[in-house]
Amino acid sequence: MQPPADQAPVAQPPVAQPPVAQPPIAQRRPTSRKVHGHDRTDDYEWLREKDAPEVLAHLEAENAWTQARTAHLAGLRQTIFEEIKGRTRETDLSVPTRNRRHWYYGRTFAGKEYGATCRVPVAGPDDWTPPTPAEDCPADQPALPGEEVILDLDALAEGHEYFSLGGSAVSPDGHLLAYSTDTVGDERYTVRVRDLRTGDLLDDEITGVIGGATWDREGLDLYYTTVDDSWRADKIWRHRLGTAQAEDQLVHHETDGRFWVGVGRTRSDRFIMVAAGSKVTSEYRYLDADAPELGLQVFAERREGIEYSLDHAVIAGEDRFLVLHNASGPDFEIGTAPVAPTPVADLVPLVPHDPAVRLEDVDAFAGHLVVHQRSNGLTQLRIIELAPPGESSDGLGEDYLVEFDKPLYTVGSGGNPGFAQPTVRIGWTTMAVPSSVYDYDVRTRELTLLKQAPVLGGYDPADYQEHRLWATADDGERIPISIVCRRDAREDETMGSRPVPTLLYGYGAYEASMDPYFSVARLSLLDRGAAFAIAHVRGGGEMGRRWYDDGKLMRKQNTFSDFIACARHLVDTGWSQPETLLAEGASAGGLLMGAVANQAPELFGGVVAGVPFVDALTTMLDSTLPLTVTEYDEWGNPEADPEVYEYMASYAPYDNVAERPYPPILAETSLNDTRVLYVEPAKWVARIRATNPDADVLLRTEMAAGHGGVSGRYKSWHDRAFTLAWMLDRMGLADR
Repeated sequence: MQPPADQAPVAQPPVAQPPVAQPPIAQRRPTSRKVHGHDRTDDYEWLREKDAPEVLAHLEAENAWTQARTAHLAGLRQTIFEEIKGRTRETDLSVPTRNRRHWYYGRTFAGKEYGATCRVPVAGPDDWTPPTPAEDCPADQPALPGEEVILDLDALAEGHEYFSLGGSAVSPDGHLLAYSTDTVGDERYTVRVRDLRTGDLLDDEITGVIGGATWDREGLDLYYTTVDDSWRADKIWRHRLGTAQAEDQLVHHETDGRFWVGVGRTRSDRFIMVAAGSKVTSEYRYLDADAPELGLQVFAERREGIEYSLDHAVIAGEDRFLVLHNASGPDFEIGTAPVAPTPVADLVPLVPHDPAVRLEDVDAFAGHLVVHQRSNGLTQLRIIELAPPGESSDGLGEDYLVEFDKPLYTVGSGGNPGFAQPTVRIGWTTMAVPSSVYDYDVRTRELTLLKQAPVLGGYDPADYQEHRLWATADDGERIPISIVCRRDAREDETMGSRPVPTLLYGYGAYEASMDPYFSVARLSLLDRGAAFAIAHVRGGGEMGRRWYDDGKLMRKQNTFSDFIACARHLVDTGWSQPETLLAEGASAGGLLMGAVANQAPELFGGVVAGVPFVDALTTMLDSTLPLTVTEYDEWGNPEADPEVYEYMASYAPYDNVAERPYPPILAETSLNDTRVLYVEPAKWVARIRATNPDADVLLRTEMAAGHGGVSGRYKSWHDRAFTLAWMLDRMGLADR
């Protein structure tokens, strides 16, 4: 039975069960192997048998124990859920984005998990001002005149415990919609095509797809990617509408196990791009719609250590390839080439390498380029205007940054599908200011705020303060920390500044940058007197490519030492104290959590490890597991290299569990995760509990979810409320 449209689903109380008095103790079933002269004995590898009844029973027992140990927080969990729900405008919509002849936007509705994608026609070819849909519009009413619902996600999700949209793409003529869905959580999607003129589904069905599908320029073919048995994206296919998947043409097969592939179409519509990449090397192929008889051509053959991306631009009236590459330096430069295969050495510099500026991406439009970059740990958005033919010797106009008046923020562009559009859609946020959407008009240089994510209940960003702190690592490196709290959290009228309970978040891998961001759910921590901090540790990309290189492979320990240094800095400077300082990280950040729990347990009053990569050495020793071979450039190959084995063995969390006073730990995972298998945290928790019988360690497994956790916004709010309630309890703030 569905709840009324104005009412969110309420978590139902569990069926009464006998009280759980003791944590589950996993049986020890030793298995051994010899690696580089070392005997590796694992007592809990039997937990890898996902479908074995005894394994499922153990996971359910762990869930029952977690529920029993947190039963006293049930009221707080519901309160936090209601806070998140109460601060969120449940019936809402996104700012419309123009794509060809329509404005597209998303709608959400109170009581529904997923929402819908809608569109309305544009008024005319020069219409670049997005229409303003009606706020709080009922589900059965159009938000704009002429509204067409092209994708009802709640209808697609009906009957499924889990649902995820992999991607959606409208054909160039606007008549067909290709979309992909996953109802298990293993990220293997099924693509269907709907005729938007009739609403009917076509007979085409493509299974086993990773992500979504890309239309060709004519709207006759779909390009898509599939994975091999180790879950590596290795094949690109072309599907002709109206034919069976068995007849699809294999466009490219990547046979090097370190590389994965992807496919897309340039914003100009002229080229289909097939990208192949490892962690350190790139290679692009392109198919020219103006010369399809040439077939798929390699732009620049792969060279170990050379990374590049490829886009199509028109500069000074000439078609050019725009190439972002690291052949001239680790922080990348932008070069150009003719529309032809071109060695990287022959690229003409457009934006030269600058060691103080990490160039991260570049987007080409008819009249300008948009460069995503970062400097001194902060994101920047750069506009390079393109001059009309004949006005400039190099075809370039003015070059400048889009400026904002806050010292600490995150900025980027997105939702800019039109090659000819004169505006740039920008997203901007801070840790205190909700996500804001702007349009920047390159012609007038006007920045227009279109929408700031509403936070209900009288939220005022001025009530919060943000800071950039700097910790000093063991080797002298300065590590940035971003931190936010209520203005009144640290100040006492009689005692001055005082320590506050703090959640310190970290990731530190794959050059992924954990930039400052706003969170509605986080307010449930902040408004109870806690602070939230991000440790921008090495292994991420916050301070440029060097920052990444210094936190991977044989320098991975820097990631852990940096996080520990940030924690010590917060304690030493009076921001927090160990008993109420909590640490959180997920996936590769979960490996970070496992490492710091081993290396500095005395610094933390609790650790939350989400889908944690804690059995890293075992995983990297098995090339048949998902993603292992493609990860060699990130972690090393311990199976082939004894030195790598020794180094990984020195920090891998599971291998380094020992008798020590671990802080309370909450490990969270999902049964159907294909990126970090559930067995890693299951084994980790079992070993900690066996080694330290008094350790307060909990495992919570979602039995119908993937790497991103549960699906649906209400489910995800309940899920986060569970974690936040545990955190607040550890911080001593559960009664506030």
